[in-house]
Amino acid sequence: MRPSAALVRATVLELAILATHVLLYPAGLARERQAPPLPAAEAVPVPAGPPPVLLLHGFIDNRSVFFLLRRSLRRNGWRQVVCLNYPLLTRDVRIAAAALGRHVEEVCERTGQPQVDVVGHSLGGLVARYYIQRMGGDARVRTLVTLGTPHGGTLTAVLATVHPLARQMHPDSDVIAELAEPAPDCATHFISFWSELDLLMSPVETARIDHPDLVARSVRVSGVGHLALPVHGAVAAGIRQALTARVPEAGAPGAASVA
Repeated sequence: MRPSAALVRATVLELAILATHVLLYPAGLARERQAPPLPAAEAVPVPAGPPPVLLLHGFIDNRSVFFLLRRSLRRNGWRQVVCLNYPLLTRDVRIAAAALGRHVEEVCERTGQPQVDVVGHSLGGLVARYYIQRMGGDARVRTLVTLGTPHGGTLTAVLATVHPLARQMHPDSDVIAELAEPAPDCATHFISFWSELDLLMSPVETARIDHPDLVARSVRVSGVGHLALPVHGAVAAGIRQALTARVPEAGAPGAASVA
């Protein structure tokens, strides 16, 4: 069977993004420098504007993947956009989630804001969701946006089972089972972006959040592969909209699309 024109275009775009990302990757290995915390007298009242946005990369990646998204957010009014690199040697989602929790506390202390928004690509979204659901992170995270995250596990993880983090992305993993457990009164709002051309998500619908206790909305993206999700202009616009939208009530319609 011949591949569709949309798949061919998406594959060419993925290869171009991969080549560019390989060049940017070394620059993203170092931890970004942070401004010092606000003095106590300046921490109150809460600074005006949207909450800080924390960007969390995926498996064996780093903050360089968010170069374009970060610039897009800053150009559109987000003054506080920060990244977290979890170490390449991290072997457990729980360890990465605990590191995320510490970083969130640092961001809140430094900015004087009581909450943050998080955007997680691929495994990064799973790490953030674990922190929110299993470690009480919903008190600090107002909104979680995930991009191509295997919320129900992905069968392609079997291709990299030599790495413990990859095994935790399999549908039968204990991490996926924990995230399926009840999460009553979880206060975070979830938005998941997924694409029918994301070849790393198997099945592709696994990138949608399907949990009865969570206030969640899924956004279908057309013609975009896995690597393109953090850099595609239409996805960036959808993320900006998601971070400014009113949080819906539980049970409200939860599907949308981005062309």
